[in-house]
Amino acid sequence: MSVFHHRGEDRPPRRMRKGLYLLPSLFTTANLAAGYYAISQAVIGSAEEPWHFNVAAIAIGFAVLFDGMDGAIARLTNTTSDFGRELDSLADVVTFGVAPALLAWMWGFRQLPLVLDPSLRARIIQLGAIASFIFLAAGAARLARFNIAVNPQPTNPGRPGRKYFVGMPIPGGAACIAAMVHLVQGDPIEKWWYSVIWIGVVTILGFLMVSRWRFWSAKSIDFRSRHPFRLVLIMCGFIALIFYWSRYVLFALAVLYMISGVWARLFYALRRRANLPPAPPQEVTGH
Repeated sequence: MSVFHHRGEDRPPRRMRKGLYLLPSLFTTANLAAGYYAISQAVIGSAEEPWHFNVAAIAIGFAVLFDGMDGAIARLTNTTSDFGRELDSLADVVTFGVAPALLAWMWGFRQLPLVLDPSLRARIIQLGAIASFIFLAAGAARLARFNIAVNPQPTNPGRPGRKYFVGMPIPGGAACIAAMVHLVQGDPIEKWWYSVIWIGVVTILGFLMVSRWRFWSAKSIDFRSRHPFRLVLIMCGFIALIFYWSRYVLFALAVLYMISGVWARLFYALRRRANLPPAPPQEVTGH
């Protein structure tokens, strides 16, 4: 036994930790590749070939999955680094900023029928470009604020110890746009009043990203701790729902997540107003 013991001591130490840095970087690169593919599909999409828009939306959805996995793997393997954070931010600007902004413009405004009044069509396309750029700029500002924030706090705090995002994360905003496009399987908007509503939706998403409202974070789930087996069954059932009814399930999730921040803000404002002390009575002086 002593011989084997000395042989083990003579071996050089295994450098497993250094190799593990490759894993989160691979998922970040996959995130970037999905964003690039989504941009290429959004550019060639048209009313005659709407399936390109649907493919672009699906690519953004996979990018959201890759983005969540690279962060989770980095935390689980303790392989977080400054390089990884910078690479992730740059990839997010492309995948969750440029790609959904371009998809929102091409799908929601650029494909309006030519039979529409030319001046009205041109004005809607211009306003749609502005709204899409607002989404992109808000997403980039959201990432910049997240990178420099030491301990960001939402204006409507939730439970103590629970992790929240301050403002809607940029993958959430991109997922909302992708889910709405995927719901209709990429068929572009053809009525001008739908495009006007779409302008409002894209602008609101940009506002939610730069707000300081509270949004739920998946980082609050501790994958290293023990969980009941029924949680595994629930996750398997949830994956099955997405597999068979992805259009409706993902759209419902996107809308609920977007509304959750607004609801949390309203609930906090109402509760805070109810807890305010009553104003002291004013003295009435006679003349």
